[in-house]
Amino acid sequence: MTTVNPWLALPEGRPDPALTRRLRAAHEALVTRGGPSAVDQVRAVVWDSWRRSLGSGVDPDGTAPPVDLLDDDLLAYRAAHPLAAVLPVIRRLLVEDAEADQMIVAVTDAAGRMLWVEGDRRLRSRAEGVNFVEGARWSEEVAGTNAPGTALAVDHAVQIYGSEHYRRPVQNWSCSAAPVHDPVTGVLLGAIDVTGGDSVASPHVLTLVRATVAAVESELRWLHREQVSSRRPPAQAARPVAPRLEVLGRERARLVRPCGAVELSLRHSELLLLLAEAAVTGRGRTAEQLAAECHAAEAAPVTVRAELSRLRRLVGTDLVGSRPYRLLGALDTDLDQVRRCLGRGAVGPALERYAGAVLPPSSAPGVVAARQRVSALLRQSVLASRRPELLLRYSRLPEAQDDVAVWQTCLEWLPPGAPSRPGVAAHLHRLRRTPRTPLRVH
Repeated sequence: MTTVNPWLALPEGRPDPALTRRLRAAHEALVTRGGPSAVDQVRAVVWDSWRRSLGSGVDPDGTAPPVDLLDDDLLAYRAAHPLAAVLPVIRRLLVEDAEADQMIVAVTDAAGRMLWVEGDRRLRSRAEGVNFVEGARWSEEVAGTNAPGTALAVDHAVQIYGSEHYRRPVQNWSCSAAPVHDPVTGVLLGAIDVTGGDSVASPHVLTLVRATVAAVESELRWLHREQVSSRRPPAQAARPVAPRLEVLGRERARLVRPCGAVELSLRHSELLLLLAEAAVTGRGRTAEQLAAECHAAEAAPVTVRAELSRLRRLVGTDLVGSRPYRLLGALDTDLDQVRRCLGRGAVGPALERYAGAVLPPSSAPGVVAARQRVSALLRQSVLASRRPELLLRYSRLPEAQDDVAVWQTCLEWLPPGAPSRPGVAAHLHRLRRTPRTPLRVH
């Protein structure tokens, strides 16, 4: 007795018109009625992906996935990505024959952004019509069920055949994809995908993709060994990683260093964040200044000095200096990462990195000011984007729950048939019926 591989779209290797009809009927039943009546007509991995896509508010007939990276930003990001070093392996195993086999080969990052799209020129020209292009984000929560996005979502090699795609505009395509991991750390790096016609959904294509991933991970392991080898010139050694302070959506900050991570007390979280914010201007802080930024009421500078003394013992005098109090080395924060993304117009990546408000329990004036600034900047950028998927994701944040302008804009830009539209309209109706005085951040 043979067991059918659930990750294969066409175990027999041939398209079946009857299968296509069943898939389309099941898809229509789900997106129009939301019911499980046709679940037995669809592979479990596809049905689960459809449900996730529906829950994420993906419009089955909506606009193409967004392009997050363009021009110099894309080039710089690709050059720094770990998969750039193994691109020759991918080209040798997949891309060289892609044109003859009428296929497109795509390499994504862990967020589903297309870093390289190569292969058959005619197919690539057609694929541009659905934004299957370099820099576009094909994560499942944005683009619905598709091989690279679903492979990343479930962390497994998978095929998606024609009408198994959640979005109707891409149901004429088939694809096979597999995730790629760092062989040393196990971190998800991205996915390798082959896209084309029905033939791409045959078993041998998924086998080829998985073999390519194995070769890529083997090459990454070898490159890692070379990097740490004593034969590597010192000038090419990796630069030290700056410590990172995580304050978004956290009750207390976490300081992450190569040697490990430490969770700080709320007071130490506030002080280290204030010093990081002051470092942007290149100036330190006196105990009196920090006392004013830490306490809503008057506080004795001697109390702040005592706390700073304990903080320096905890994180090291190599990081925090005195007279004046200041950072002695680089300290990146997740708050900085969000602001950098917004500064270059990458609203989607900024929203991905925004885990929540800055240190929500803190009432320190300096922290409250930082919290309000980034919240207002993010809100303004999301509203200005007019992108339904970003508005939907932002609306789920606690700070947006009672924001009428956000929900109104979301409703205005959602397509008429979007599955999430009734829920947005109902929530907006409740907000308008309930007298509120929402907090506005200026």
